[in-house]
Amino acid sequence: MLRWIVFIAIYCILGYYSLQAIKTASRFPYIYYAFMALALVILGNLLYQFTFGDSDGSVLNRPRSYAFGFVIAMLTFEIITIVFLFSEDIFRLIAASIQSIFGSSGEFSLPARRRFLSLIAMGIGAIPFSALLYGMYRGKYDFRVLKYELEFDDLPEAFHGYQITQISDIHSGSFDNRKKIEYAVNLINEQQSDTIFFTGDMVNNMAREMEPWKELFATLEAKDGKFSILGNHDYGDYKLDWDTPELKSQNLEDLKRIQREIGFDLMLNESRYLQKGDDKLALIGVENWGRGGFKKAGDLKKATKDIHKDDFKILLSHDPSHWEDVVIHDDYHYHLTLSGHTHGMQFGIEIPGWVKWSPVKWRYKYWAGIYEEMGQMINVNRGFGFIGYPGRVGIWPEITVITLKKKVVV
Repeated sequence: MLRWIVFIAIYCILGYYSLQAIKTASRFPYIYYAFMALALVILGNLLYQFTFGDSDGSVLNRPRSYAFGFVIAMLTFEIITIVFLFSEDIFRLIAASIQSIFGSSGEFSLPARRRFLSLIAMGIGAIPFSALLYGMYRGKYDFRVLKYELEFDDLPEAFHGYQITQISDIHSGSFDNRKKIEYAVNLINEQQSDTIFFTGDMVNNMAREMEPWKELFATLEAKDGKFSILGNHDYGDYKLDWDTPELKSQNLEDLKRIQREIGFDLMLNESRYLQKGDDKLALIGVENWGRGGFKKAGDLKKATKDIHKDDFKILLSHDPSHWEDVVIHDDYHYHLTLSGHTHGMQFGIEIPGWVKWSPVKWRYKYWAGIYEEMGQMINVNRGFGFIGYPGRVGIWPEITVITLKKKVVV
């Protein structure tokens, strides 16, 4: 209760301060009233959804997620506006102090300057506000196919040109548009890859979230099979009100069954071989291993007990912190690791060859795309779905297509 009181107080203070900017910039009262009404509706909806709204027990209840998204958009607008006006208030305070001390004459309050800054502040604040709304409306389903060609000295000859499609972080409990998901599944199949890898987080928390979608995802096709692993959300750890431990355990078993029904070969600290003639690739799949408070069920030693040290190895591991903390330092050489988990925070700026930024980089060193360390590579998929903020801005949902190439020695 206390945290709600604190949040409401902060929200109202920010809203009041932003209202002053609007009053300074516009002389039309209906604009003030419209802003106040919008701010109150957004706050009221948030309070209703989190106190009286229905909860199905999953991490992402759709009405709640949209309520949260609208609040984030409003707070972003207000904070940017306040930053500009607060700097102006500091300037005015300093000017007033100088006038008081030195007795200089003149007006230190400059209405024209104040109005100009208010207009600038609202104009800049409107950009992320609009972007966040767009992200909820369309950005979350703006699927992108990202293609990479990766070269390796010791790739087996038969696998030169071998094509992999990776998807990650489906978060099926978040979906609210079947046509968009059908489009994305068809887009995956259009790549006609040799194999499909799914790198964890099929649901937000509960296996039943995937039930309406399993027949659709069962249409995914790859001639050498479909393989999957578990992510941190798949274990049901974020639902705190399981009636019994047995129900939580059964939820995980149900999710494993659903993955089998879809056609995925779920690897739980296990390995497989992909064979082409006399050549083969070792495929390793570990359970979730994450830094900090995330589950550490991944067991690399157990997963590799049936493969050889000199095999060409592809590792599926949901959290890229596993690669950073464990994999690249292991005795075995893992040529390529495929991860997800970060979602690129579903927010950022990417202009290929120019800019690649997201706040998530402050937590994860390897957060999106291809990286190489100690002669080993990782691809961190930006995610297929979304969770928390029900949208994406700048970091779009990703289908990764990787073609393996044998490096030509000149």
